[in-house]
Amino acid sequence: MSEEARKESTGQLKAGVRWDVFTPAIIVFVIAAVVGIVDNATLTDVCKKLFSWSLDSFGWLYQWVAMAGLLLVGVITFSKLGNIRLGGKDAKPKFSMMSWFAMALTSGIAVGIVTWSINEPIIYYGNVWGEMAQTGIEPFTPEAARFAMGRVFYNWTAVPYAMYAASGVLVAYLYFNKKEKLNVTSTLKPLFGERVTKGPVASLIDTLSMMAIGLGLTGGLTMCITLVMTGLKSYGIEESLSLFAIIGLVVIFLYTFSTYVGIDRGIKLLGNINAWFYYALIVLFMITGPLLFMFRNGTAGFAVWLDSFFLWGFDPIDIGGPALTQWWTLFDWAFWVAYAPVMAIFLAIISYGRTIREFMLINWVLPSIFSLIWFTVWGNTALDMQISGKADLVAAINNGGALMALWEFLHNLPFGLGTIIVPINIFVIVVSFVTNADATLTNIGSMCMKDVPIGTEPPARLKVLWGITIGVIAIVMAAFGGGSQGVDGVKQLAVAGGFFVLFIFALQLISAAKVFFKDEIVE
Repeated sequence: MSEEARKESTGQLKAGVRWDVFTPAIIVFVIAAVVGIVDNATLTDVCKKLFSWSLDSFGWLYQWVAMAGLLLVGVITFSKLGNIRLGGKDAKPKFSMMSWFAMALTSGIAVGIVTWSINEPIIYYGNVWGEMAQTGIEPFTPEAARFAMGRVFYNWTAVPYAMYAASGVLVAYLYFNKKEKLNVTSTLKPLFGERVTKGPVASLIDTLSMMAIGLGLTGGLTMCITLVMTGLKSYGIEESLSLFAIIGLVVIFLYTFSTYVGIDRGIKLLGNINAWFYYALIVLFMITGPLLFMFRNGTAGFAVWLDSFFLWGFDPIDIGGPALTQWWTLFDWAFWVAYAPVMAIFLAIISYGRTIREFMLINWVLPSIFSLIWFTVWGNTALDMQISGKADLVAAINNGGALMALWEFLHNLPFGLGTIIVPINIFVIVVSFVTNADATLTNIGSMCMKDVPIGTEPPARLKVLWGITIGVIAIVMAAFGGGSQGVDGVKQLAVAGGFFVLFIFALQLISAAKVFFKDEIVE
C-alpha cells in the first residue's frame, strides 16, 4: 500500500467505525469461542438443531429464493439493462478482464471447488451416507455415475453463482450510479426508504450479514488447515495440535498481509496466480486422464442436470430426501446465501467502469462454465478411478472422512503425478483460501465503516484486526475443542446464520426487481 493510500486509510478509520455493527459482532465471536472452549459439543449440537429446523421448515423458501435469483440475473443480463455502465458513461475499468475474472472467481469459491470436485461425486456414486436412498438409483452403477455429475453441476454452477451476481449487481449499481453507501442496508433502501439505513434495524441487518460471512470464514480457515494437514499426513507427517497451530499462523499471516497491502498488490496478484493454477490443473488432467469418459459421462451428467433441473430446483426435501437435498443442496444454499449479501460488496468494488452485462458475464456466466469444466475433468477422473479399481475412494471416505478421498485420488494419479501434484495442490488450497479471506476481510471492513468513498478500500488496519481475530478464534477453538474438528460449533453457527440472512437476501431480490424494473434508471 502506498503512503498516500495508507494516510487515506488512516483518515477513514479516524472518521468513524460503525460501533453499532463492530461491537456486537466482536461480542458474538468471543461468546462463540468461549462456549466452544467450555463445551464445544453443546454449541455444535444447538447450532445443528437450529440449522436442521430451519431447513425442515424453510427448505421450500431456500429453493424459491434460489430460483428467483436465477430468473432475475437471467432477465437483467439479456435485457437492455445490461448496457448500463457501473459508475456512469465515462467510467473507466480499473482491472483487465482476465484479472477481474480471476479475482471474482477465486474470491468466492475458496477451497470448496478443490475439495468437493473429488469427494462429492464419489459420495453420491457410493451412496456413502444414504444420498441415493430416495432416488431409485443403485449405487456403483453407470446411472449413479451420471447422476453424480448431474447433481454436482446443479450444486456448483448457474444457481449458486446467480446468488452472488444478484446481490453484487444491486450493490454495484446503487453504490456507483446512485451514490448509496457500501453496506447491506443500502440495498434495502429502495423498499423501505431512509428509515432502514438508520437506527437499530440497520445495525441488526448489517451485523447479521457480517457475522454470517465472518463465521463462515472462521470455519473455512479450519477446513483449509485440516486439508493441508491431511495432505502432509500422506507424507508420513503426524497430525498434531502444534502442527495445526503452525499451519494456521502461516495462513493467518498470508491473508492478513495480503489484505493489508490492498486489492491492487494483494488479491489481484493472488487471484491471478490461483486462477492460472486452476487452468493448468484442468489441462494436465485432460491430458493424463480418461478423456473419453470425461466427455461421455460429463455430457450424460449435463443431460441429467437439465432433465431434472426443475425437479431438484423445487424440492423442499421430500423428493430427494434429507441425506441428499437437506445435507447437500440446501446446506450449500445456506452457505451461498449467508455469503451473498456481503460478498456482493467486494464484487461491486472491483466492477467499476464495467457494464452490467459484463458484470454478469464475469460473476455468473463464466464462473458457471468454469465449474462445469472443472467438475467434468476432476469429478469424472475420480469416478473413473473408482470404477476401474485403480483406487477405492469410497473406502477412503468411509475410513478417514469426507476429505480423505482427495488425497487418495491424488496419490493414485497415473505416471506418478501424485508426487508432483500433492504439494502443488496444498499450495493451491492455501492460495485459494488466502484469496477468499482477503476478499472477505475487505467486505467485513467495509461493513464496519460509516462510509467507504468510491474508489477506495476500508482501512487496512481494520481488515487486519478482523483477520487476526478470526484466525486466533479458529485456532483456540481447535485447541480446546479437540484438534481439527474443534470449530465444528462455529461452522454450524455459520450455516445456521445463513437462515437469518435468507430473509435479507430475499428482500434484496425484491429490491433489485424494483430498482431495475420500476424505478428510474440512472446511467
